[in-house]
Amino acid sequence: MKIKDILNRERPALSFEVFPPKKESSYQTVERAVHEIAELKPAFMSVTYGAGGGTSRYTVDIASNLMQKYGVTAMVHLTCVSSGRDQIRILTDQIKAEGIENILALRGDIPEVPGKDYRYASELIRELKAAGDFCIGGACYPEGHPESPDRREDLRRLKEKVDAGCDFLTTQMFFDNDLFYYFLSEARKMGITVPILAGVMPLTNIRQLKRTLSLSGTHLPVRLQRMADRFGDRPEAMKQAGIAYATEQIIDLLANGVHAVHIYTMNHPDVAAQIKRNLSGLAD
Repeated sequence: MKIKDILNRERPALSFEVFPPKKESSYQTVERAVHEIAELKPAFMSVTYGAGGGTSRYTVDIASNLMQKYGVTAMVHLTCVSSGRDQIRILTDQIKAEGIENILALRGDIPEVPGKDYRYASELIRELKAAGDFCIGGACYPEGHPESPDRREDLRRLKEKVDAGCDFLTTQMFFDNDLFYYFLSEARKMGITVPILAGVMPLTNIRQLKRTLSLSGTHLPVRLQRMADRFGDRPEAMKQAGIAYATEQIIDLLANGVHAVHIYTMNHPDVAAQIKRNLSGLAD
């Protein structure tokens, strides 16, 4: 099933992201986690793509298993800046052969020696549109892309991706819903009319918090910082606090008319399951 069709349903959609193993010896551990998350019957699941495409084989395998074994709609991530057109064509053919209809098209982190064929995600999106009947998602940044000079330019680039063929967008994680609401309003003013999924990451340990902030520069609300200060040295308490914060964040999003939420699970089935229970009756 295409994600754009799922997003057209009346009931709010709850989806999960998982990531593939970095090496073959970890595959079974990741597969068990993916299986447990799939049993929660989310609207769909996305599978990330390792830097430089190093885990691309696992990405396609896991997505295929989600559909064939568990009956869950799957989306694969595909990055282009470190790849050549021939490599992308091979991966696209593999994705198509497995019956996967949904692709999240990304530029990816720029490597030390970038590829020569792609500079922007919009270039990949145009090629995917021409390559088959894919449902294509793109990424967006409520607080602005860290490489963009200002928000206006960031929205202009985002509009280019949508015009190239994006069927929907998914945000980077954010912890302040007001920032998302402002971004959503500005995106609509820019003429970006496709569905925008709100990306939420439950912060369940202090190491994860520090790494997330160092990589993304995402704004940390005072309330969440106080929770981290209070519970950071008590792992179980921090996990429960992070789940509670994410749950409240999602409930607020749903109450304000946000139709779809994508949860970055970090491959933790227990966290995904608790949030799904907390939202019982509010979203599928």
